[in-house]
Amino acid sequence: MKERSEKKHLLFIGFLALSLLFACSSNDSEPVEPSSEAYIPTPKPLTVPSIFKRLLPPPYIPADNPQTEEGVALGRKLFFDPILSGDGTQACASCHKPKNAFTDDTRLSVGIDGIQGTRNSMPLYNMAWNTNQKLFWDGRANSIESQALEPVANPIEMHNTWENAVASLQSHSIYPELFNKAFGTSNITKELTAKAIAQFERTLISANAPFDKYLLGEGSLTPQEINGFEIFMDEERGDCFHCHGNENSPLWTDNIFHNNGLDAIITDKGLGNITGDPNDDGKFKSPSLRNLAYTAPYMHDGRFATLDEVINHYSEGLVYSPTIDPLMKAISVGGVHLTESDKADLKAFLLSLSDPSFINNPDFQDPN
Repeated sequence: MKERSEKKHLLFIGFLALSLLFACSSNDSEPVEPSSEAYIPTPKPLTVPSIFKRLLPPPYIPADNPQTEEGVALGRKLFFDPILSGDGTQACASCHKPKNAFTDDTRLSVGIDGIQGTRNSMPLYNMAWNTNQKLFWDGRANSIESQALEPVANPIEMHNTWENAVASLQSHSIYPELFNKAFGTSNITKELTAKAIAQFERTLISANAPFDKYLLGEGSLTPQEINGFEIFMDEERGDCFHCHGNENSPLWTDNIFHNNGLDAIITDKGLGNITGDPNDDGKFKSPSLRNLAYTAPYMHDGRFATLDEVINHYSEGLVYSPTIDPLMKAISVGGVHLTESDKADLKAFLLSLSDPSFINNPDFQDPN
């Protein structure tokens, strides 16, 4: 009896073991439902214009923020959405309007509290070729991602905190899923938000102006525009190319900081505020000369309402200060003293650098 009982016991244990083994094998073969769908973003390399391929190095894309379709779409939506501001009324695009080549058409941009800033917003385009990675008029940001972080928390601009901005995005009905598609997580952070905006901003490429077509042999210029370019390149007349490049430098800026003779007494130190070096006081980043037809007013503080005023400044309005750039060689006589005819021709050339297809590109408009 004892032997039979032991056999029954062993048979039961064996049956139980087989049952457990079958159950485990059966579970392993069934798909496990994920808590959320995993997405792999679709690569979206920048479309590099032929004029840039010919004359410039490849665009700079950080390894930890590759361009993807989902990232660009998310960044575009964020760029135009006022959700990031403290009261939900102001977006990045409020001060960087597509019709103005992504700058503001007012002299000094105004934030959500009606407070006026001290500088004109910089236009946004061709940023992926800014090789020194110094952004803003004073160079205080060292990447497009870090530049995108600042306006949200700036008390004069969007006057929010990133904690509040992230909470608004996290509680939104759409954004968590969009972040999941772009970055593989629905846990939103300020860093991922800035990465998405930076991806969109890198797509803002302008290289289809009449002068570009002329260089590519796809279009012609007027005699006035051609003479204006010669004035631009002439050290005895325009002498503009040292800071703004030439036909072999299609960004039309050196992306370097200069004191261009605006003020005898410097109140806004520009780069000097960032470096702490008095030799940098009054130095501001050279803006690109592209799209001047759309980016008025001009200079870091928007003091010049028209392009004619800008040309007059370099012609007869230069003012000495201790940090004035040595490239302002005509400072002793107040400028290069262009004739009225030369001024008109130079203006015609400068306007030939404007790209109407850029400001009308449907991929750069508000998707919301």
